[in-house]
Amino acid sequence: MIYIFLLLLSFTLTYLIKNYYIKHALFDEVNERSSHSVPTPHGGGIAITVVWFMGLFYLYFTNEINTSLFFALLVGIIISVVSFFDDIYDLSSKLRLLVQAFVAIGGLYFLGGFQSLDFGVFSIESPVITNLFAFFMIVWFINLYNFLDGINGYAGSETLFLSFGGFLLFHDAHFLVLAMAVLGFLYWNWGKAKIFMGDVGSTLLGYNVAVFTIYYANQESSNFWIWIILFGLFWFDATLTLFRRFLNKEKLSQAHKKHAYQRLTQSGYTHKKVVLLSIIINILLFIIVYFISNIFLAFLSALIVLYAVVKFIDKKKGFA
Repeated sequence: MIYIFLLLLSFTLTYLIKNYYIKHALFDEVNERSSHSVPTPHGGGIAITVVWFMGLFYLYFTNEINTSLFFALLVGIIISVVSFFDDIYDLSSKLRLLVQAFVAIGGLYFLGGFQSLDFGVFSIESPVITNLFAFFMIVWFINLYNFLDGINGYAGSETLFLSFGGFLLFHDAHFLVLAMAVLGFLYWNWGKAKIFMGDVGSTLLGYNVAVFTIYYANQESSNFWIWIILFGLFWFDATLTLFRRFLNKEKLSQAHKKHAYQRLTQSGYTHKKVVLLSIIINILLFIIVYFISNIFLAFLSALIVLYAVVKFIDKKKGFA
């Protein structure tokens, strides 16, 4: 019953926020990085955030979530609040990065750090190395989720996939809470979007994925690679695009439209078609994780799939 309530609350809050933003002419304006052509309200992530944290508190008081995970996820309130003001006032990149660093440290503190990074033939267990790696991973996940929140339904459907995939693999209730928080919003963001997520939502979702990755990896080292595979569609695109822009000697802080999903829309694919393609790819990634028992063989298989997807997109719209 609680999940139905959270779904309806997310749906209703998104609707009310949409109307409020329209009434007060608060729109996400079109710029050189935009993949849309019509100014649209951008505060839908507020609904996701409110419902997500309400659900988390419910799980905490009913003893349905690990305490350390609860407090680590709760740190995400900070990134949401700062991102909310960033959506309105366009805060400096230095301030955003400082907040992200603070949030990463807070999350790691409550998780008890990142214990081990297993590469199969060897593992790294030095706390300095593993926690530095985890720190940068959290900051990168926060930013890349924001980078890839650019077309209707894309970031929301990715979160929905990760939530249901996480629930099927680990059976924890917080995944259903996250799914309901996003699903109510996604109704208004799908197809011809009536509202966007905004940084207030995308940065929080990126942080959540990073926390899940570390939390489950601390339970079983192979779980790190499970999350890396499940999240492959986003991190592979963002990381490869950044690397290619670096090789091209581009200014990395400059806005661009070179991510794979952006180039696919430029080639003539509609937003809905791109999102449906991403869902198919995500299903393939889940099948790989679920049916290939050797996690490193699964990771290699996932890389082959993701590389093939990028080469397909390169033929549709080259990386220039």
